This record gives sequence, structure tokens and C-alpha cells, in this order.
Amino acid sequence: MQTEPFRDFQRRSGSSAAFGFDVRRLITQWADDLIDSVAACPWQGHAGARLITQRQAPRAPAQGELYTPEERARRDASVWTTVQAILAPLQFVVFGVSLLLVMRYLATGAGYEIATASIVAKTAILYAIMITGAIWEKEVFGQYLFARPFFWEDVVSMLVMALQTLYLLALVYGWWSPVEQIWIAIAAYGAYVINAGQFVWKLRQARLEARSRGVRSQSYAVPRGGGAPHGRAA
Repeated sequence: MQTEPFRDFQRRSGSSAAFGFDVRRLITQWADDLIDSVAACPWQGHAGARLITQRQAPRAPAQGELYTPEERARRDASVWTTVQAILAPLQFVVFGVSLLLVMRYLATGAGYEIATASIVAKTAILYAIMITGAIWEKEVFGQYLFARPFFWEDVVSMLVMALQTLYLLALVYGWWSPVEQIWIAIAAYGAYVINAGQFVWKLRQARLEARSRGVRSQSYAVPRGGGAPHGRAA
């Protein structure tokens, strides 16, 4: 037999059915929260938990770090890291020799053919670094160019690429005089030096990061427009 206070409570609550539904909903909510907090099963539906359809975003690197742990592992496992480590110093050597030959031509007017050959060789190595570097970036960061840690380095690399490609087009189609063509190459070399400086700075950051983790840096990465091992290693 219901007491008068309880009947009064039912009237104020609406009905006994509505009251019972609210209680069941609260209990169900509490049970779901409890299961979600302790279920270790990766398939929440199998454990009785509510299904979670939202994918978790990848963890961003900590402040001052170039790589997440997952990116660092992919970098260390990639064969393209080694390929770039070989091509980078090779490009730098070719750049140094070519620069001397170009300056000799501008100063004396002699040696145009060998200076031109050296610029073409430098451009070919640049193309190789751009292609392998893009593959490396895809493996490590999931995109071929302009990945987060090397966005501005890639921007300048594209400028270097554009200038050296313009030189090749001018050479093939006879645009402008030989001296003017050489000056295009010099502009490309200037952009290359800037790009190499960007990557050397990133290498320093990567080494400091490795040192802070107590890990010795063992691999090198390569600027696509630059020419020394750079910050794609830590």
C-alpha cells in the first residue's frame, strides 16, 4: 500500500513509469561509464562498452621535437634515409666544384663547356634528391612534400628546383646568352646555400633532441635543395 507522501512524489514526478525510466537511464549511464573506464578490450562492443566511432588523432611531437616516436621509428627503418645520406654530401661536393668552374668562366671567359656540364650534373643530383626525399617524407610523415617539420625547407627546395630547371630550359632552347644562363645557375646556387643552411639548422635541432633523450644520432637526412646531412635525423 502506497503512502500519501509517495503518491504525492509520483504526482510531482509525472508518473511511476516515467520515474522508473529515469532511474533505469541513470543506472545504464553509470554502468556504461564504468565499463568504458576499465574495459581493456580494443573492441568496445565485445566488452559491453559503447562503440567509439571517432578516430584518435595522431600524437603531435612534444615541444621542440621534430619527430613523434612513431615517425622516428619509421625514419630509422627507412632505406631512403641511407640513400639521402649518400646523395647529400655528393651533391655538396659537386656544388663546390661547379661553383669554382662557374666563377672561373665568369672571370676569364674560358671553360664554358665544363662549367655547363658541372651545372647539369648538379641539377641531376638535385632531381635525385628531390625524388628520393619525397619518398622518404611519404614513408615517415605520410605525405610526399611539405610535411610539418620540413615545410619551409621544402618551400626553398622547390625554389632551387625551379631555378635549376629554368637553367636547363634556357640551355636546351637557347634562351638568353651563355653568361645570362650562368647567372641563373648562380641564383639557383644561392638559393641552394640558403636551403642547406636550413637543413643544417634542423640537423642541429635533431642532435640536441637526441642528446636530450640520451640517444646517439646515427642516421642522416638530406635537404632536397641543400647539400649536407640535416635535421631529418636524430
